[in-house]
Amino acid sequence: MTDAGAAGFAAVDLGASSGRVIVGNVTAGAVHLTEVNRFPNQPVRVAGTLHWDVLGLFRGVLDGLRAAVRTSGPLASVGIDSWAVDYGLLDAAGSLVGNPVHYRDHRTDGVREQVLEQVPAAELYAVTGIQPLPFNTLFQLVAARATPALASARTLLLVPDLFTYWLTGVIGAEITNASTTQLLDVRDRAWATGVMTAFGIDGGLFPALRHPGANAGDLVPEMLAEVGQVDPLPVTVVGSHDTASAVVAVPAAGNRFAFVSCGTWSLVGLELPAPVQTADALAAGFTNEVGVDGTIRFLRNVMGLWLLQESIRTWNARGLPADLDSLLRSAAQVAPFTAVVDPDDPAFLAPGDVPARIARACERTGQTPPQNQAETVRCILDSLALAYRAAVRDAQTLSGREVEAVHIVGGGSRNELLCQLTADACGLPVIAGPVEAAALGNVLVQARAGGVVSGGLADLRALVARSFDLRRYEPAGAETAWAAAERRVRSSA
Repeated sequence: MTDAGAAGFAAVDLGASSGRVIVGNVTAGAVHLTEVNRFPNQPVRVAGTLHWDVLGLFRGVLDGLRAAVRTSGPLASVGIDSWAVDYGLLDAAGSLVGNPVHYRDHRTDGVREQVLEQVPAAELYAVTGIQPLPFNTLFQLVAARATPALASARTLLLVPDLFTYWLTGVIGAEITNASTTQLLDVRDRAWATGVMTAFGIDGGLFPALRHPGANAGDLVPEMLAEVGQVDPLPVTVVGSHDTASAVVAVPAAGNRFAFVSCGTWSLVGLELPAPVQTADALAAGFTNEVGVDGTIRFLRNVMGLWLLQESIRTWNARGLPADLDSLLRSAAQVAPFTAVVDPDDPAFLAPGDVPARIARACERTGQTPPQNQAETVRCILDSLALAYRAAVRDAQTLSGREVEAVHIVGGGSRNELLCQLTADACGLPVIAGPVEAAALGNVLVQARAGGVVSGGLADLRALVARSFDLRRYEPAGAETAWAAAERRVRSSA
């Protein structure tokens, strides 16, 4: 139930597989979330290029905001978060130049290697603190250098900034998402113009940076009419990278925690006061992304539930039974470590038949491939837990900070088998929840900006802990078995 007098804030949370609009009703003592619209995010392949359907997504956003006003009354503000690195281009008139290209598109194949021949990874890392992942905005722009679309562009906006522009008419670049592009100086918190110049990227494309808590502008009259609100409706800048918002909602007390923001991707790491840009951190695959309140999310990208999602999609296409709950129950009965793979193998990045790719990966490493759906699911979950184990342990070593618990937030927090396997693998308690962490962190930053709540991240997290049911998983099982399985994966990488 919504508290009487609670202020209503609309979180637009766009994930790689679906979008949602969620209303957060916030008081000083509690926060309640109500989902008012959920809509699919289905990429479209045209002439060999994989695109995001951003106009379809924007329609889902408007439908959701309209439903929010209809069911909750006038909104106090709106905040937008999404996945990282992808962008839209605007021409001189402010019109979108083509549909944004999906980060899983093949246009960046081989581009990273070309870029790193020109500027070594260590030099880029020293400026940006970002791992040179093949889909980073830097590599996308290098891949697009000779295209008419980029030649005609005058402004580049990451997806949340694009939607904010369409709502308000105001252009800007939110810093947590900007930090994922590999085009931001992570220490100066400014655009890395030297990196742009080195690769012939026009620095004039990039708008002024703005920070969570700022006012991005009010809805323009036509958008206000679309959503059915009479009163002015501001858009508040939030942590527009969904992981930045999700980490705000980690219900931890103190700073001795690791997080797993678990959805299509899993982002595994620690929250730190400053970046770690050592050679060891680069070699270990860790990235430094700017967080809310000037923090750093020191993390490793893990392929995440994409492996499970694509497997289910493949089975559905073949007419096979693929109910997630049934698959998880069956997977729990499979012997552990029957087969394990490196979930970050580049072979798993593009859409396609993941079960077949897992089978081929097992054959390459001398393992018997999974023989059925349950074994495939168990292979995925064991492999993810092993990847989380390695990331949590490496993050502690590289940062010098020990942790006492692992917090799993996002959709993966509902996966009881994965949560228990993660506790077993890490040898640490796992606290699971909240599920809609990105939307919740989005709402909390809005509420603080609106004066409904106050304080720092610790205060916001205490509010989360009071407001949501969390589940704790204690570690069990043999450490030696996990260590042996981890060696199997590392030796085959």
